[in-house]
Amino acid sequence: MVERKKIEIPADAKVKVSVGPEEKFPFDISPMYEGERIRKEDMFVELGGPKQVKFELVLALPMDQVEDMKVTLVGPDLDEMKEGESYPYGMLYYIAGSKVETDLEPVIERRNHDFQNYIEGYMHLNQRYDIWVRISKNAVKKGLKSLIQIAKATMMLYKNELPFIEKIEAVYITDKNLVEKILKEIAMPIYDERDRRVETLHDEDVQEFYSCTLCQSFAPTNVCIVSPDRPSLCGAITWFDGRAAAKVDPEGPNKAVPKGELLDPIGGEYSGVNEFAKRESGGEYDRIKLHSFFEFPHTSCGCFEVIGFYMPEVDGIGWVHRGYPHPAPNGLTFSTMAGQTGGGKQVKGFLGVGIAYFRSKKFIQADGGWYRVVWMPKELKERVAKYIPEDIRDKIATEENAKTIEELKEFLKKVDHPVVKGVVRKVDGKKITEGWPEVVEVKEEKVEAKPEVAAPAQAPTAAVQPAVQAVPTAPMPIPAMPAFQLPMPMPSQQAAPAGIKLIIKDAKITIGKIVLKKKGEK
Repeated sequence: MVERKKIEIPADAKVKVSVGPEEKFPFDISPMYEGERIRKEDMFVELGGPKQVKFELVLALPMDQVEDMKVTLVGPDLDEMKEGESYPYGMLYYIAGSKVETDLEPVIERRNHDFQNYIEGYMHLNQRYDIWVRISKNAVKKGLKSLIQIAKATMMLYKNELPFIEKIEAVYITDKNLVEKILKEIAMPIYDERDRRVETLHDEDVQEFYSCTLCQSFAPTNVCIVSPDRPSLCGAITWFDGRAAAKVDPEGPNKAVPKGELLDPIGGEYSGVNEFAKRESGGEYDRIKLHSFFEFPHTSCGCFEVIGFYMPEVDGIGWVHRGYPHPAPNGLTFSTMAGQTGGGKQVKGFLGVGIAYFRSKKFIQADGGWYRVVWMPKELKERVAKYIPEDIRDKIATEENAKTIEELKEFLKKVDHPVVKGVVRKVDGKKITEGWPEVVEVKEEKVEAKPEVAAPAQAPTAAVQPAVQAVPTAPMPIPAMPAFQLPMPMPSQQAAPAGIKLIIKDAKITIGKIVLKKKGEK
């Protein structure tokens, strides 16, 4: 277990310190600001986000090690930042109380998203190492001058809403070197430690799952169901975290969900989950399969760490994480796909998940699991490589192997990926895809038209139009003809044989102009 202790702040770092509650804030604080979007043109600065290193972390410490309502800011403050720019951002909270325990850390940490969105002019998205904050120009005009004010407002909300927190202290960091150091040496090991706890526990081992509705401010119909085999979409809440949260705050966003009857053991459908989802989504949907990509998939909020996308051209599924800036082989970026997938909808062909779900033994098992996966960014694949079955690991392409659908097709054929001949579902041995249809290549045969000289014919007894007979060997497009009709011989007339017979193969005939003349006319 990673040791919980206060971080060391470099002696030469630029530091601001404030102790005690704030008497007055230059902004409103209310749930009415949940879901407030700050667009780029309205943004004063961006903290974290896709261009910067960032994290948020909660550490439970003994009472005597936490100085209540103290804020330490390391690095430049708002009044030293340039409008329109992005900056590194770390938010670290020390908490203490007689009921505070290590198991509550991720639960309290996730509430940072909840409480900070109560602040007017401050937008908080995502979680853990993916946080993305924007502060509006209007908030700065109204008097917001320091991140210490944000920290004080957030700590006040923590203590008001979660009274088991008896003491809370904050360290906000905008110094890039220190943000990187804390993320690497403390935050990431703790995140990994939390995720590993559930690897030996499975859905069938427990009597109830847990919900999370924190994202409903941005995705009103989303109901995140957290089970041992399926952590939250944001990656911040495991089954253990949900249990701890429901225990200390039964009316909060993490509630117990009775499993009910098991309706589909492979897809992961339960009657209790369906009933809960129907109620909490306002009737938007009434069926969820926890481990299915296509049939009644789990809803996607907007805070998901990874998005899955189906590519019908190869009958396979790709995955791309939030930090990957380039288009996937389907030509779409993460942000584009997230825009059409999030919002609390069930979208066939797209699915948001947390990175920890890749650890699950039931990872999209209804649709073939890892044997249906055909592409991932190299960074993501390396991060979860040990959870990918060895016999498929090298058959999953990255951007180094394929950047387009055509390149992906060639790679999958070369490595003989299961999608090429048909995927067999490992959980029950059922073949669930037929594989790619065989393509028979037809080689074009070039045949030159050679005149064939026929024997001289006797002159007809009646004047008729000469005929040219074209005999194609295969169907070919017929060009549009002018709006007239050639005279046809009367039944009593006998047409003379043509002087030349043409046999045409694989040719296109284009008629630019037809000129009709009377016999003998020049």
